[in-house]
Amino acid sequence: MSDRDIESILHETRVFEPSAEFTADCRLNSARLDALHEKAAADHAGFWADLAREELDWQQPFSTPLDDSQAPNYRWFTEGRINVAHNCLDRHLAERGERIAIIGEGEKGDLRRISYRELHGQVGQLANALKAQGIGKGDRVVIYMPMVPEAAVAMLACARIGAIHSVVFGGFSANSLRDRIEDAGAKAVITADGAHRGGNIVELKEASDEALASGCETIETVIVLKRTGHNVGMTEGRDVWWHDAVDGQATECEAEWVDAEHPLFLLYTSGSTGKPKGIQHSSAGYLLNAICTNKWVMDLQDNDVFWCTADVGWITGHTYVVYGPLACGGTVVMYEGAPTVPDGGRFWKMCQDLGVTIFYTAPTAIRALMKLGDDIPNQYDLSKIRLLGTVGEPINPEAWIWYHEVIGKERCPIVDTWWQTETGSQMIAPVPGVTATKPGSCTRPLPGIDAAIVDEQGNEITDPHYGGYLVIRKPWPSMLRTIWGDNERYIDTYWGKFNNRYYVAGDSAHKDEDGYVWIMGRIDDVLNVSGHRLGTMEVESALVAHPRVAEAAVVGRPHDTKGEAISAFVICKGDRPTDAEAESLTKELRDWVGKEIGPIAKPDDIRFADNLPKTRSGKIMRRLLRSIAKGEEITQDISTLENPAIVAQLQGKV
Repeated sequence: MSDRDIESILHETRVFEPSAEFTADCRLNSARLDALHEKAAADHAGFWADLAREELDWQQPFSTPLDDSQAPNYRWFTEGRINVAHNCLDRHLAERGERIAIIGEGEKGDLRRISYRELHGQVGQLANALKAQGIGKGDRVVIYMPMVPEAAVAMLACARIGAIHSVVFGGFSANSLRDRIEDAGAKAVITADGAHRGGNIVELKEASDEALASGCETIETVIVLKRTGHNVGMTEGRDVWWHDAVDGQATECEAEWVDAEHPLFLLYTSGSTGKPKGIQHSSAGYLLNAICTNKWVMDLQDNDVFWCTADVGWITGHTYVVYGPLACGGTVVMYEGAPTVPDGGRFWKMCQDLGVTIFYTAPTAIRALMKLGDDIPNQYDLSKIRLLGTVGEPINPEAWIWYHEVIGKERCPIVDTWWQTETGSQMIAPVPGVTATKPGSCTRPLPGIDAAIVDEQGNEITDPHYGGYLVIRKPWPSMLRTIWGDNERYIDTYWGKFNNRYYVAGDSAHKDEDGYVWIMGRIDDVLNVSGHRLGTMEVESALVAHPRVAEAAVVGRPHDTKGEAISAFVICKGDRPTDAEAESLTKELRDWVGKEIGPIAKPDDIRFADNLPKTRSGKIMRRLLRSIAKGEEITQDISTLENPAIVAQLQGKV
């Protein structure tokens, strides 16, 4: 056993079997799942090749399932030719053209239902408009839009003509937008005058103009959707209103058939160096995993209304709002605004009114809504929901139980899914009609996914009391192909640790006695306390198990004796404790953690706040918390925070 292995200190024993009612009607039963696993184990490339022939429409069939001659730059389904927009739209028109593809709800309550036939026509018009602006196969288009159906139209229009899109989250600043435009060498930007968010207008056009004013020399065209209707500046010769661009354009646009490996999109993630990484995804391989996981894990069926609450600016929005569900012929919900406008019941009212049957959201959203109490969701009829999912980070067991009991009424399976921007689709997750779930575990790898946990030397760890590096040992179709313009960085970042043998996810994890995977946090976030390597996730879960705690985040800070001290940031249910209450509650929580998982995990200090520093997507900015814990001056860009004022509160300045 390596002295660098990470100790598992959280013990969760509750198990929830799938209900007979759910199992009777789901896509995958136990026999079918076993057969998929056995086939993948016997012939890995052949397994994926058969699925690609079964699930995708090809203009020209592929001959080589997997080309590993330039590993770790793997290539899937070479010689095949495909169009992703055709697979998402055209192939459905004959049998389900009138089916609703997208239900779009604005923050102010405006509602649109767009059929597959209507969506096909809108995509065709915008695709023709892009071609009229000189945009074609291989050109990069940056999409910086609200969470409205036109965002999906823009993505699909690019796919239709072979242009490579890069969606930039609408909460990012002008500087972040500029960096991504310049790195991609984009030829066009598709944006909007603004977005409705939290009762305010998010100035998207203004931010676009600011980004373009300081560089971005490759941009020739800016297409602007009129969403909010407020006055914005338009630069003559460069800017064109969306409605003017599509006016008079034909609804039919011939699909551009591209190689299977043709880049479908770039999606930028933050990097440790500060320079964003442009994750490059292919067309065919990406779409295949998107389809399979929507069927296997989300159990998406013809009568479902699927609401994944992610923004299209993130990979979750790509795979489980746009490409995966639409390629399956499903109906998806897109919501523009904040989850608490006009109140904390917005999500549940929408589930009730729109008849949502599958609901997929982030643990941070679940905890925030849990903090508001049970009375709010109990006001709404959530009986149509049949499947719940979580994505984005590990979910602590207590939030899982609340989700199960209050939202799912103890009848809906919960699929806790592990995957990344880089993986393109879900990798480790329950199959809802088969897998017995454990609160906080993403359970087992999906068919065709060879995931393992290894030590510093790359040897597999089998002791359930210890964790290590989560790695993937065989390539899979939806894997990232490279980092745009920097293949050396791609190899160093994701493959260099173990000499190009394994994809290194960057997460720490352990497997329990049943082979279930438990994510323990990012490898970078592992705490080294008096020689013990502890995962932050387990300490956070112990804190949230306390009845007074709604949410917690844990980071390390330097300590002269122990190496690292544990700093906890805690959000309480109800009001933030007063100074007098904080002292006694701190002791109570430290003792609680000591009892739950051992004295070694007791936080050295606890700060109470109204909220954690989160981006609008719900991601906790842990690097910011580490700076606060160390008492450092905040030099990071906090413009993307949902509530930038929370930083001063966490620093004890207010």
